[in-house]
Amino acid sequence: MDLKMEFEEAVAAAVGIDFNPADSTLETINIFETTIRHLGGFLGAYELTECKDKRLLDKATEIGDMIYKSFDTPNRMPITHWNPRKAAEGILQSAPDDGLLAELASSSMELTRLSQLTGDMRWFDATQRITDILDEQQNQTTLPGMWPANVNARESDVRVGRRYSIGGETDSTYEYLVKMCALLGEGSLKEQYKRMFEFSMETAFQYLLFRPLVPDNADILIPGSVIAATPGDTSLNPKAEHLACVFGGMLALGGRLFQNDTYLDYGQKVTQGCVWAYRNSPLGIMPDSVQMIECNSDADCEWHEEGSKWYQATPDPSYRLRPEAIESVFYLYRITGDEVYQDIAWEMFQAVEKATRTETANAMISNVMSGHASKQDSMESFWMSETLKYFYLIFSEPEFLSLDTFVFNTEAHPFRRNR
Repeated sequence: MDLKMEFEEAVAAAVGIDFNPADSTLETINIFETTIRHLGGFLGAYELTECKDKRLLDKATEIGDMIYKSFDTPNRMPITHWNPRKAAEGILQSAPDDGLLAELASSSMELTRLSQLTGDMRWFDATQRITDILDEQQNQTTLPGMWPANVNARESDVRVGRRYSIGGETDSTYEYLVKMCALLGEGSLKEQYKRMFEFSMETAFQYLLFRPLVPDNADILIPGSVIAATPGDTSLNPKAEHLACVFGGMLALGGRLFQNDTYLDYGQKVTQGCVWAYRNSPLGIMPDSVQMIECNSDADCEWHEEGSKWYQATPDPSYRLRPEAIESVFYLYRITGDEVYQDIAWEMFQAVEKATRTETANAMISNVMSGHASKQDSMESFWMSETLKYFYLIFSEPEFLSLDTFVFNTEAHPFRRNR
């Protein structure tokens, strides 16, 4: 965009931010959000300077040092909601016994890249311990191959929960398995992440993906969630989450990296499922969550409910300016080269712009299923970091931030691949 002057101004302001935890006004710091947004942001900005502006790497290191302190627990699992004041006073803190999978297991990209850039391996060692536990217990959960949303980090146990999904509270864990393969390059570590990703996808295909019953009988797929009381005793909840739309791009990237046509085919069908939900909602925008109807089978998927809605309920009818759908559309365009995805992106952008635009920015919509755009005084940071970035990139030349050279973290910050 050639906003070099604005970039310099932003860097000068950002490097002046005091991340000293002792001076924090927050009672607790969300280590997951700090890692993916702040550490990821500084690393991505450093990459964009072709790794020349050391101020950005120094700031990333400062944040990395703070994050590293959250691993100071008896079992070296991180305190996901870390109290800096207690840490400053020497008060012992423990990893949570009822935490979320994504908060525990979504730091591998950022901490690995920080180690790669600095040569200091302690950050990689810290996150690799988590990966090894996931690997060790992957076949021991009630849905072997996947990990539940709820985990006990205090006891290093990622098997305790019974609910499984690719959506909220879990998504970035699976996303980072495939993206670590791109970040690491060839070698035994890549093979570990590849094996874990392939096992989890095998399970997701069997238990989580479903074909919804829709009026035009579209051949699409949606990731739902599963309750698994015991191995083999599973119950699917056919609820579509906007957050789970990231699954399409994740699969497409896996298809490209591993030359796996099945991943690419499923990725296209999942992405088309989210696009379908956009097109068939009153404002042209998919709600945050919508309860759909599962087909009995591929052979029994004919719509016979004339006059009925394509959904049963909308547990959360809002649109929070989320990026996951356009993110997957972006990946499918870059990987297949099919210009139909640019047409889809433009259609989506027009709908989002029309519904969310205000005099100064864009706003969350409380109910996209009502036919009236009721704006809320809220604009999440991922609107600029992710949603608008993917809208911009899909209309940019493919060589710009090429997937051959970069891999994006879960907040769309670009890291240079180790090739």
